[in-house]
Amino acid sequence: MLERNVMAPSEVASPPVSSSLDHPLGPADYLPLAKPGITALICLVAVAGFLLAAPRSVDLVRLAVLVATGASASAGSAMLNHYLDRDIDRRMKRTRGRPLADEHVISGSNVAVVGLALLAVGIGGASVFLNLLTGFSIFLGGITYVGIYTLWLKRRSSWNIVIGGFAGSAPALAGSAAAVGAWTPGVLLFALLVFLWTPPHFWSLALLLRDDYARANLPMLPRMEDVPFSGKVVVVSAALLVPAALLIGWAGAVAWPVLLALAALGVLFVVVTLPLWREVTRSSARRGFIFSGPYLLGVVVAIAVNVPLIRAGVPTGF
Repeated sequence: MLERNVMAPSEVASPPVSSSLDHPLGPADYLPLAKPGITALICLVAVAGFLLAAPRSVDLVRLAVLVATGASASAGSAMLNHYLDRDIDRRMKRTRGRPLADEHVISGSNVAVVGLALLAVGIGGASVFLNLLTGFSIFLGGITYVGIYTLWLKRRSSWNIVIGGFAGSAPALAGSAAAVGAWTPGVLLFALLVFLWTPPHFWSLALLLRDDYARANLPMLPRMEDVPFSGKVVVVSAALLVPAALLIGWAGAVAWPVLLALAALGVLFVVVTLPLWREVTRSSARRGFIFSGPYLLGVVVAIAVNVPLIRAGVPTGF
């Protein structure tokens, strides 16, 4: 059973305020606030959605606009997440060094303004220079991450990651809309795969840092007090990625070598997380979390490889 740590007042006190109370935000401050790693992954998912929807004719100008607007919206959403979570970030070892959490800047209101502006630029730019469906897709991702996940569910329900996972799927939809003006069946199923990827990714991290999340009183696991159950759920959720990959092949969206690669990646994810079924340890949780990133990157690479295979006439589906 997970025990919540009771900390002395001195342990939960905020770090000392910077000696420069009027320290302005500079580029070095904004970069981590934009979560560049997550923003890059969001853009890659959008690119994969674009390539999956239109593998035979890739409009590089539209693709560039998609990446620029998607990156703007993602960076803005990340800044809003930093601003809204600055109180709980101070309680966690993993996040207490963030610019707003360690009070590197005294007021985060300017961060919120910049975040809203970047999100609006991303949505508006995609709507104007691509089409309304692309802008709407980006809007769905932003409102899910900021409104539903960060503001509503993160502190209240263990369903936060499950429902909030749609924020990672929305870029795939934006990619499809930018490429062909619609959400194609193959991209919808790719979005489903990304949606199913999010829980084992974050639950592995939550198992690794469960004391940290408990200290912040965040219900990040399926059952916060039942760690063995949560470990089994990670394995099951990873296993769901295999049929999700097969569904993409069933829709005829990828050449058969890509389908095999997607299925193999899913099986490998299950193998990596399988030790969590027997016993939850820090090492097994760490392996699951560490592999989850390369898994999704491998999926994106496979979809990129799909483009020359489709153009070469390699059969699709089963």
